[in-house]
Amino acid sequence: MTAMTPCLDRSGFLPRLSSHHLSRARLSEPLLASTARVKLLCAPAGSGKSALLAECLLQAPSQCRVHWLPLSGVASSAADFRHRLAETLGLASSDETGLLGCLARLQTPTWLFLDDYCRLPNPELDLLLDRMLAISSPMLTWWLGARRRPPCNWPRLLLDDELYECESASLAFTSDEVEQLLRPWVPDQASKVASRVIQRTGGWCAGVRIALLQKCDWSRQDKPQGRADTLLDYLEHELFSSLTPELSEAWRVLAHLPRFNARLCDHLFGAGEGAQYLRTLQTLGCFIEPWGDSTDWLQIFTPFTQLLRDEPWPAGRSWHRRACQWFCTEQDWKSAFEQALLAEEYEVAVSLLQHFSFEHLFEEQTVVLLLRLHEQQGGELTLGSPQLVGLITAALLFAGRFEQATASIAHLAHFTPQPSAVLQRQLIARWQALQGWLLHLQGRMEASRAHFLDALSALDPECWTARLMCLSGLTQQALLRGELDVAQAHNREALCLARAQGSLVFEGLMELDHAQLLEQRGAPGRAESLLANIHELLCLQSDRAAPLLGRIALRRGRLALCQGLDERAADFFQAGLEDCVRNQDKRALYGFLGQAQLAANQGDYAQAFVRLRDAERLMQQRQIPDTVYRGALLQVSSQCWLQQGRPELAREALSRVLRHYQGPQARQAPPATLELIPRIEYLLILAEVKLQRVEDPLARLSILLEQAQMNGMISLEAELFLAMSEAAFILGEPLLSRQYFEKGKDKACRCNLLQMLFQLRMRCPNLLAELHVIDQGEQGPQEGLRESPLSLRESEVLALIASGNSNQQIAEMLFISLHTVKTHVRRIYGKLRVERRTHAVAKARLLGLC
Repeated sequence: MTAMTPCLDRSGFLPRLSSHHLSRARLSEPLLASTARVKLLCAPAGSGKSALLAECLLQAPSQCRVHWLPLSGVASSAADFRHRLAETLGLASSDETGLLGCLARLQTPTWLFLDDYCRLPNPELDLLLDRMLAISSPMLTWWLGARRRPPCNWPRLLLDDELYECESASLAFTSDEVEQLLRPWVPDQASKVASRVIQRTGGWCAGVRIALLQKCDWSRQDKPQGRADTLLDYLEHELFSSLTPELSEAWRVLAHLPRFNARLCDHLFGAGEGAQYLRTLQTLGCFIEPWGDSTDWLQIFTPFTQLLRDEPWPAGRSWHRRACQWFCTEQDWKSAFEQALLAEEYEVAVSLLQHFSFEHLFEEQTVVLLLRLHEQQGGELTLGSPQLVGLITAALLFAGRFEQATASIAHLAHFTPQPSAVLQRQLIARWQALQGWLLHLQGRMEASRAHFLDALSALDPECWTARLMCLSGLTQQALLRGELDVAQAHNREALCLARAQGSLVFEGLMELDHAQLLEQRGAPGRAESLLANIHELLCLQSDRAAPLLGRIALRRGRLALCQGLDERAADFFQAGLEDCVRNQDKRALYGFLGQAQLAANQGDYAQAFVRLRDAERLMQQRQIPDTVYRGALLQVSSQCWLQQGRPELAREALSRVLRHYQGPQARQAPPATLELIPRIEYLLILAEVKLQRVEDPLARLSILLEQAQMNGMISLEAELFLAMSEAAFILGEPLLSRQYFEKGKDKACRCNLLQMLFQLRMRCPNLLAELHVIDQGEQGPQEGLRESPLSLRESEVLALIASGNSNQQIAEMLFISLHTVKTHVRRIYGKLRVERRTHAVAKARLLGLC
């Protein structure tokens, strides 16, 4: 609710906004602009309804009379409401006929604000409100704020275009708005703090306000007691005080469940009663919202579930046990398994794992739950069958816990000999598949490859899951060796098998390998299209494959980064990082690396190294071997050092890491870091060139180039041409430098790999500016880059495209036909050699055209 204060230019007491109030034009402007005569804000407590109504009231036209009726949500009879309304309007009589007649005969524009309408159902009062809203007076505008939606004739108002309803979700603060609130408090960290506040509050207005009152302690990773106490007090007064004991208990139970529906509520609270409890809680606006995109499943507002699950709950085990029973009858094995763990019924939890397959690992939190069970109960309970060993081992490999995975795989020996030679052969083949993946992830390629091939020759067709993983491992190893045709053959076989089995999860995993293949061949646009399609298909599934979607987002972030689409890449990296961190996926590393590279693109090297340190800290906290992350971290660090002009640091780091990948004990690069070793090699040569400590660098780079060309690795080929141009420039060979640059630029632009051109400019800022010294009469590359190939009108169209306008909007702004706009856009694409709007904008920015 909003405090009241006398208003100098209007009669009576009107609402006063908080000193911390943030004006939100995105909400108030549509409300004020709407010609609807009823404007409804229906949302749970603390959503900012009163503040938004007050903000609109204070912007009312001067000729408009405004009346503010603070109802405080209390129960009220129809007669009491009429009396208060008549008093607010200055009427002598409060009988319904006279009141309705007065409202219908208003001659002056009037805005009537009903703040915090009665929170509990009151049929008599609700019917009165319905009759009042039916009065179609052009002079009267109703502004109604409520926690529950009164049962009025909303459909009729909506069809007559007389209702404007502000969606509850839109009332939440955005990250930019929270950042604006925080800037006076923590100006240097406002963006970072805002993202954490949004993560923990969901943008809920009261939650954000509590964060400010607690001096932004929600911005920290820990959970201070003061914040929890304030929230609990808020819930006690604003929620539980208006509920019966039965409804309060039901709400607390539901807050401890990841999702629920009416049928589960009937099982928990009694047939008939449970569903009624749920309907009542929804009617009262008790922070119940849809679970994902589901039309059947619901959840309690996430920040509250996180809070209550940290509080002691003595009765919790029995409720979780009952929920487990219901999920078992529904054959929802993953949810039943989670509830069994919460009920501390570990033997039941293990028995439920017989229904799990490898695909379950890619459902939200499955790996986290499996690891928790394994840590709490150890091998005696969780490794009691070959199927359990395979499941636990896969979870451990997924999380990067290689030592524990080694011990888990060794348990397969306990199940030998098998009753028949066939079963014995299948058990050995499964051991080889698991051992092959362990060695693959450890970088021991030859031994791993032998295990994969032996397993494929022995596995029966029904063991298609293990066959797919062996094919995926062989695909990744072929990619790492630069054998793209071999990789394509393995990947094609794997994709056909995944589709034949109808497994969308495995198809997604194989498409990730396929995208890496396309990336190496210099086709990032095709790779992005492929991943966008599989992402769309996965999102249609009822169970969100969060870990897989996280990996796809990280790969799409890398593709966007390569194409110079930094804003798009930032969104993908953030989404993928959140999914991977939450699900214990070791590939969270690549989210941090991507964010570091984006920061370096902005010249913010301090932030880049912060993200690299964050990555190293997470890897160490989760006990992931340094072979997984050390090389990739040092490669990105060295890129930053070279751009900063610190080649001595880059040389030391790259020399150290390169020794790890060379010699008799050499390891392969991590599977997700294609071209890591050649990149380290050419960056090391560049560092040594800058330090004048290398002999014949161009010859050494030429060897790398020949290997890339022989293997058809177009992306790496373009990168190496640009590196050779840089080396030749430093060595004082401008003519040679230009030749290499033109070849590298042509390949990079043809494949839309603009990031490598940008990195060249950052590493060697004088290169593009000084290449024209070769021939004074010849235009230099920098001049060629800056001279626009576009006409004036095409430049105007491109600028409007960059601002996010559609073709129709551009036509209206420039007063030209839609057909003419499309013609300009087609010509822009042709001149810039791109196929999409985002690519056109990215390339134009790189060339300085917009």
